[in-house]
Amino acid sequence: MVISTLADGVARQIEAASDAVTGVFEPVVRLGVTGLARSGKTVFITSLVANLLDRGRMPQLVANAEGRIEAAFLQPQPDDLVPRFDFETHLAAMTGQTPHWPESTRAISELRVSLRVRPNGLLSGFQGARTVHLDIVDYPGEWLLDLGLMDKSFAQWSVEVLERLKGRDEAAEYLGLVSAMDGAAELDEPKAQALAAAFTEYLHAARGAGFSDCTPGRFLLPGDLAGSPVLTFAPMVAVEKPGRRSMWRTFEKRFEAYKAQVVKPFFRDHFARIDRQVVLVDVLGAIHAGPRAVEDMRGGLADTLAAFRPGKNAFLKRLLMGKRVEKILFAATKADHLHHSQHPQLTNIMQALTREAADRAQFAGASTEALSLAALRATVEETVTHEGQKLDCVRGRLLEDGRQAAFYPGALPQDASALLNPAKEGAERWLERDYQVMKFAPAANTLRPGDGPPHIRMDRAAQFLIGDML
Repeated sequence: MVISTLADGVARQIEAASDAVTGVFEPVVRLGVTGLARSGKTVFITSLVANLLDRGRMPQLVANAEGRIEAAFLQPQPDDLVPRFDFETHLAAMTGQTPHWPESTRAISELRVSLRVRPNGLLSGFQGARTVHLDIVDYPGEWLLDLGLMDKSFAQWSVEVLERLKGRDEAAEYLGLVSAMDGAAELDEPKAQALAAAFTEYLHAARGAGFSDCTPGRFLLPGDLAGSPVLTFAPMVAVEKPGRRSMWRTFEKRFEAYKAQVVKPFFRDHFARIDRQVVLVDVLGAIHAGPRAVEDMRGGLADTLAAFRPGKNAFLKRLLMGKRVEKILFAATKADHLHHSQHPQLTNIMQALTREAADRAQFAGASTEALSLAALRATVEETVTHEGQKLDCVRGRLLEDGRQAAFYPGALPQDASALLNPAKEGAERWLERDYQVMKFAPAANTLRPGDGPPHIRMDRAAQFLIGDML
């Protein structure tokens, strides 16, 4: 184990040195994009790439505003074993004659965008254009949250999960099943599979209800691991002195195998090489789901931020050998579901959610920013009069039946604590108001030459993430 850890560390240092030499001539920025459930990762990446290739809607990307980006083009991704992000298919889905949302992220993928940029400053007249490579790595947010498992024992994890499940209707069936299970009894594989299946069903239901703490992530996205022993375990009630062949010991062994054989390779091979990171959050969806979902999201963001603080986490400290993510953008998505007059409130809520998490994680050297955006704008704004009161609404094509409809979700509070405090106190519902959410389909768009898909603040996001490299 020690030799393996040392070998991993040496390999990481050699790879970092190689990247540094390459980066002197053609800088490479590895941008990780992840997000909690239904946050719009695929749409974000597709829109970002399309708007870097055709920059007519990117005025706040400074290098573009100054006319210094001479060209942008796609190239093969550098990792031969990582699937290519299917940009062309996703863009066609979003902007075709019958636009629809593309398939969501189910595994890791990658895409390289190269930008040829003229320098600025005093020496700009003496230097030619250089090429900057942006390698975008797309991976499910559930995989990132798995990091929180690495420094936990099976016993500790079981206690935390079972405590969290109390009071959740989605967990009733599983809690009944696990309470009747004797962990000290000898392993019965059909019973083990039934318990793991019930826990997986709970995770799917919890994610559908707006909760974020849906780990282990591969239970939701198993891929070729479906049915394997490494995914056949679940949290259990603790037992005293369980036998070597007991259900408890077997689940404990499988939990450790999941960390070693599933989670660790992902962080070693992909996460450890990321320079910049985007974490997308469906804040509006959590608010609509209620205070418990908002509090759960806050905790999930805190765990996510811990992943970018190597000194805080013994596992990452060994793995990253001092490398840290330089910039992290936390973005509240679907800002087009609100009139622009409410965007500041949405950003304030995003900042409040991440501020506490950032304090807990104690960042060392990483720059962070919170933002509200829409990677693909699906609505237009209008003001309607209802019962003598003017309401700032958005209008779009409803996802369920294609009808055009105006929508007013409710006024977000100016002070984010009006939402966060009831959430922390365990409130079951919002007392003063109710928040609605509407699902819109992509709007039909005819893109002019040089224009990428319509968006809200994607240029600001790009400036924060890569503006310094341009």
